[in-house]
Amino acid sequence: MKLILHSAWRASAPYRVRIGLNLKGLDYAVQPVDLVSSQHQGEAYRALNAQALVPTLEVALPGEEGRRLTQSLAILEWLDEAVPGASLLPADPFDRATVRAMAEIVACDIHPVNNLRILRALTGLGVDQDGRDAWAQRWITDGFAALEPMVARHGKGYAFGDTPGLADCCLVPQVYNAARFHVDMTPFPAIKAAVARALEHPAIAAAHPNLQPDAQNA
Repeated sequence: MKLILHSAWRASAPYRVRIGLNLKGLDYAVQPVDLVSSQHQGEAYRALNAQALVPTLEVALPGEEGRRLTQSLAILEWLDEAVPGASLLPADPFDRATVRAMAEIVACDIHPVNNLRILRALTGLGVDQDGRDAWAQRWITDGFAALEPMVARHGKGYAFGDTPGLADCCLVPQVYNAARFHVDMTPFPAIKAAVARALEHPAIAAAHPNLQPDAQNA
């Protein structure tokens, strides 16, 4: 199986997928997409992903025509269903629902109102850097307030249980973003501990933005 991940070095959604690919032990090529220069809005990338967002995962199976997958959670669930090895979701249906809820707090409630296109829209409305930071802090803090008791209850080293999985794929990048927006993590000790543990895992450490081929000095 040949995999090409269209990724941007510090964007949350491809960061999630890099973690998942690494946890599954898969080899993949990274094709950088420059979001700052709006490369994702060009015709070439839109031909891959009509939504003009990252990530896009190109999958070429032996004897089959290549396929393209979009949306980070959909890609991660496909990985869990299609690729043997370490599971990203637990076996119990109630536990699976809990992990999906944790992931969706990040991917559906926190991240969409703080991503690059939203921040650019705020800039266009005259909101300065301090205002943009305050906006991001508000939504990240709200989401983390919901996640903190879930991680405290269900985490046993990682965000859920004693092995890394889907919740960590989402939480690690979001805590990285929280640092970029100067979010006070003091009220979230369970999240801090889970992410610190996760970052010690070689597969998760290898997905860090600073280690990507398009990494820039922040």
